[in-house]
Amino acid sequence: MQGNLMPHVGFAEGTLSELTHEHQLGVMEVVRNQITELETCLIDENEKFASTVARVENYTKTRQELDRKFDMQYQRRIAEALDNHLTAVQRDHEHKSQIEERRIRDDAVREEAQRRERALHEEKVRQEKIKAEAEMQARLEAERVEAAKTAALEAEKRAAEEVAQKKKSADTKSSAAGVSINATEANGSQGSVLHVTKSAQPQGTVIRSAENALKLEERRFQIYNEVAAEMQMNPKMDYRKHEQKIARTIRQISGSEENVSAKASELFYLIKDPSCPQSISITAFAKKFVSLCENPTGSFHRSVYAYARVIVLVTSKVPRAMDVLISMLNQACIYTVPKHIIYSKSAFQTKEAYYKAIGYREEDGAIESTDKYVSRLSLCVKLYAAIVQTELEGIQNLHGLAEGWAWLARFLNGLPPNLYTVVALESFLQMAGFAMYRRYGAQFKKILRLIARNFLSALGEQENTKLNMAIINIRNYLESNQFLQKPTGWELESHIESHNMAP
Repeated sequence: MQGNLMPHVGFAEGTLSELTHEHQLGVMEVVRNQITELETCLIDENEKFASTVARVENYTKTRQELDRKFDMQYQRRIAEALDNHLTAVQRDHEHKSQIEERRIRDDAVREEAQRRERALHEEKVRQEKIKAEAEMQARLEAERVEAAKTAALEAEKRAAEEVAQKKKSADTKSSAAGVSINATEANGSQGSVLHVTKSAQPQGTVIRSAENALKLEERRFQIYNEVAAEMQMNPKMDYRKHEQKIARTIRQISGSEENVSAKASELFYLIKDPSCPQSISITAFAKKFVSLCENPTGSFHRSVYAYARVIVLVTSKVPRAMDVLISMLNQACIYTVPKHIIYSKSAFQTKEAYYKAIGYREEDGAIESTDKYVSRLSLCVKLYAAIVQTELEGIQNLHGLAEGWAWLARFLNGLPPNLYTVVALESFLQMAGFAMYRRYGAQFKKILRLIARNFLSALGEQENTKLNMAIINIRNYLESNQFLQKPTGWELESHIESHNMAP
């Protein structure tokens, strides 16, 4: 029993033990209070955290609701914008469809107008072809009539030669002024042999040409004389500077659309210049172009089509200039009429006189060479052919393709095959064959077949070595269908269709 009891202690130790126990109790109370406070703080913190989490969740829900509303508004705006865009696209498509429909209607109206215009043009061309064919048939009939009368004409020529031999000492000056034309009973056929007596030609000269070609030559020569007479009215005035301006402008012509239009306008202004009589300007204009054939430069062959365009542009405004120019060409080369003078001893005392009559020139007291004469002849015919084949939109060519067709028919019906005529024919076909085929088509091919069948065969029979090159050139032209190809220089540089001259 005694062992289980607390040992006996003193007062101090008991007091200390009590104080220690009280201290332990105080500490434990303090600890319990702190634990309680900590638990209370922890609970408060938990409550605050839960409240905060609840607020965050509420904010998140509110934000999500706002985002959903904003998204719906954005989608609504996108749908409205898309709808507006589709409406605008549809409206634009409808507008374009209306424009396209109007364009199609306008094109249909324009095509109908063009079709009618083409139909009228084709009808006109057909009528021209029918007329030309009828004229050709008449000329062929006249040629057959002429062939039947050849024997009588030969007899008449021999008789004329006998009479002329008896009158060699007589003066051959003609007392008649102008031209006296007597057809040999061919009923006015264009292929007849015409005896022409002129003051400038020996009596008894025989000219092969169509009667109407000689009449046209005479009419142009009269216009030329009228212009020359007007020039004589101002003999004391010096217009050389003005003439030099015209010549310089013509020399500056090149093969471009802009240059042709500009030079044509310049020449028109110079011809219409009131400070110089128009007759002088026209003469200088025509004389310079003809001199290009007589004294050609290296640019002639490149620019001949450009020369022709300028001529057509200017003469469409100044018609007399065309007549004067063609008359000068006729004087420079009789084959631009076309006509041919037949040699006969009764009409020409010497061969030199005959050569002068057909256009040979005298150089240093002697007749020029045949090669030089033929070269000049070729250039004259080329310029003439370039003029007749020129067609410009809105511009009237006063000496156009109809004149070219007439020239070709008169040439084949009236002129004999020889060196001069074959060179003239070759030059004409080279320059105008393409345009002639475009206008007359099958009718032009008939003419080419006639050339191959009759003209070339007659040339081949002559066995003249000087003809060989010209015959080969024409035969190559026919066999290779060169008339289907645009000649060199036919198309000017730049395709700007500004053909109209604006004087």
